[in-house]
Amino acid sequence: MRQCRMPMRKITMKNDTLPQELIKQAIAMMKIAYVPYSNYPVGAALLSDGGKVFCGCNVENASYPLTICAERNAVFQAVAAGEKNFKTIVIATQNGGAPCGACRQVMVEFAPQMRVITVDAQGQVFLDTTVADLIPHYFGPTSLTD
Repeated sequence: MRQCRMPMRKITMKNDTLPQELIKQAIAMMKIAYVPYSNYPVGAALLSDGGKVFCGCNVENASYPLTICAERNAVFQAVAAGEKNFKTIVIATQNGGAPCGACRQVMVEFAPQMRVITVDAQGQVFLDTTVADLIPHYFGPTSLTD
């Protein structure tokens, strides 16, 4: 199984195409998620404006609040590598589920217009939208200015 490397080779994508490489990476990450409590694996592949890909999977903990979602895992890895501008995130779950509220809030902090694609374990697309559409009237950095 090929896993995401930080930073991975640069990829380019036309606006009207599905990012097959990101879909493959997200599904691969879903398969290695640590989910002994929910049994709901999630994988994410995040494309930066610079063309680098950052991946994450959800990692659960017996102390539930310490669990980290795949989407936040990928965003935090990207920020730790100096990336703060993002184009697309692909999120893979068994059923194509949408990101939770906490992940939406973290994503909107950096990229309200970022493309968000959710797929199931076979790569079928369930959602293709933007972060701002997932969290309308969001609280973000501009909410703190006068």
